[in-house]
Amino acid sequence: MDRFRMLFQNFQSSSESVTNGICLLLAAVTVKMYSSLDFNCPCLEHYNALYGLGLLLTPPLALFLCGLLVNRQSVLMVEEWRRPAGHRRKDLGIIRYMCSSVLQRALAAPLVWILLALLDGKCLVCAFSNSVDPEKFLDFANMTPSQVQLFLAKVPCKEDELVKTSPARKAVSRYLRCLSQAIGWSITLLVIVVAFLARCLRPCFNQTVFLQRRYWSNYMDLEQKLFDETCCEHARDFAHRCVLHFFASMQSELRALGLHRDPAGFTLSYVYGEAVSMSTRLATETRGVGSPGAGLTGGRELLDVGAGSRACVLCKNSVDSTTEPSL
Repeated sequence: MDRFRMLFQNFQSSSESVTNGICLLLAAVTVKMYSSLDFNCPCLEHYNALYGLGLLLTPPLALFLCGLLVNRQSVLMVEEWRRPAGHRRKDLGIIRYMCSSVLQRALAAPLVWILLALLDGKCLVCAFSNSVDPEKFLDFANMTPSQVQLFLAKVPCKEDELVKTSPARKAVSRYLRCLSQAIGWSITLLVIVVAFLARCLRPCFNQTVFLQRRYWSNYMDLEQKLFDETCCEHARDFAHRCVLHFFASMQSELRALGLHRDPAGFTLSYVYGEAVSMSTRLATETRGVGSPGAGLTGGRELLDVGAGSRACVLCKNSVDSTTEPSL
């Protein structure tokens, strides 16, 4: 359990770690989606290729767009490209680095889907069963061209009565499945070799550019964190001023009505004066937001605001009870 907690904390350490965790989660969801897919080839001459290629390429496109959406650096890359120059010039190397980072992470889930589909072989069998050369198989020698095309269209449907007991169907299906798996393993090997070369040859290039890109990545994390903290401080200060203005306006309304005492003998101006004094003390104590003791005023703040709200309810009830006989 501790290892999972440490792994989760590592994913939360920076925006790149969070993005990597989301990409891994998206890849795992891709595997689950493909394993639960109900593959049903139409086994029709003009629709097999459309169905097979559509199932092979359409979900990767959707997963690629999802990868772009969940990656925060895609928005930052556009903002960096579109921002005014100002005192800090635009560095095309940083933009290229962000673009390559976004594309690498967005292509993870689509690549997983394509590799799973190729290694499974069903999509390729369905898409290219009509494209097989009949001369490579001896069982088609006694068939007319129309019968051959009909037979090849039924190859993905092994339960069909036309091809259920035919050894030619197994031969064509085995041929296309082996071809699909060969393509899948070739792509897997190519990706591994490219990743290995990129990892090993990185120290051979300019290290200054690499360090600048690492610095920019850390800078974006710190900038976003400071922006969020500043927004919270500003919102807290604005909320304090709104609460103070609320109690002050309620006291002015009471004075305008000329109310002095309720039937129980409580002085309404005293109650509202206490509420306003509490809100004033709240604003004074929490004016230095961000100081070492600012975090200790959170509970006191809730207590004072709750007391002020109860005072408002008490005074409103008293006002209603006082003004009812005059109606």
